Amino acid sequence: MNDPLLFQSICLVMARMPIFRCTIGRHFDYICFRLTRKLAILKLTMHSLCFNSFTSTEVAVDVAMEPMYWCVDNFTKYLGPLFVLLVVCLTASVVVIFYMCLLPQKYYHSIGWTIYHLVFGHWLLVNLVFNYLMAVFTNPGSPSEMIPETVSVCKKCISPKPPRTHHCSICKKCVLKMDHHCPWLNNCVGHYNHRYFFMFCIYMWLGCLYISISAYDLFKEHFYGSQELRYPGYFYVLNLALGGVTAMPSELGSKSSSLYHLSIVYEFMLCSGVTVALGLLVLWHARLISRGETSIEVHINKSDAGRMKKIGLVHRNPYNFGFIKNWKMFLGLSNGRSFWRHILLPSTHKPMGDGLTWESTTYKLDSLGILLL
Repeated sequence: MNDPLLFQSICLVMARMPIFRCTIGRHFDYICFRLTRKLAILKLTMHSLCFNSFTSTEVAVDVAMEPMYWCVDNFTKYLGPLFVLLVVCLTASVVVIFYMCLLPQKYYHSIGWTIYHLVFGHWLLVNLVFNYLMAVFTNPGSPSEMIPETVSVCKKCISPKPPRTHHCSICKKCVLKMDHHCPWLNNCVGHYNHRYFFMFCIYMWLGCLYISISAYDLFKEHFYGSQELRYPGYFYVLNLALGGVTAMPSELGSKSSSLYHLSIVYEFMLCSGVTVALGLLVLWHARLISRGETSIEVHINKSDAGRMKKIGLVHRNPYNFGFIKNWKMFLGLSNGRSFWRHILLPSTHKPMGDGLTWESTTYKLDSLGILLL
């Protein structure tokens, strides 16, 4: 450089840059330290104000979900009658369409098949209606004033609770062997109507499966038209992409034929959808019944099993008597009752026991409910 003063100034600045950088670094570290300390003090303060030895992740989730629980408790009770009306209307529409659209087609092909559909279809319908009405109008059972065995005290009712009894926040009462509150029944599923609920699900699933199979050929004709499909009918997207689908049959010109077409499509779509959804529900409840559990007890047993595993113990469900006996107890097949008469046909027989005292795998009761050593 030609200017010695400028060169000297640049050298002086460069010599002081490490000192400047070191000063900025110290200030930055000090600010981070203060912020970290403030956050630690704030966290310690929150923990000191909110600490509880019973606090856990499950408790925190329950608190966060409390608004949703409040909505369910306050609105499900009023929506229950609407759900029941919806079940009645949908079932009635399926039955009417079956009589007006499907059954005449079966009669056209064969009188023998028509007789079969009339007998089998009415057997399903009678059992379905019977079990649904019994599940809706049967009281699931509540603890009486005289309770022979008490395991806890209800926090809502402030009264003793027998084994397997839980409080329903929608019905505002304790329910014997409570499984869940079903909005489609507008009633709790408990000790005295659990069998009716499950049998209703079974017969509803069988009925929807039966109609789906019976209506498939007619549905395929009305939904896809008369063209030959490259793939089976349920692969609608593939057939549509390959141009093998006509949305309406060519003969649909009048309003009556159009309504007939929509009825067939509606019947198959509704029944096939319910078959899948209700089939999963039936499998879930069948699994619980096979293990001697309810929908509430499966979560309780899972929690107890995890807690006992930590201390080296094995948890066993005291109400699990094995696959066959669990089903006999659930269906009430005792005192000479048979599967053919009391399950395949409508029956109002009561379940085993009074719901207040339960036989377990650790002890047995006699007919009067007295402990047998």
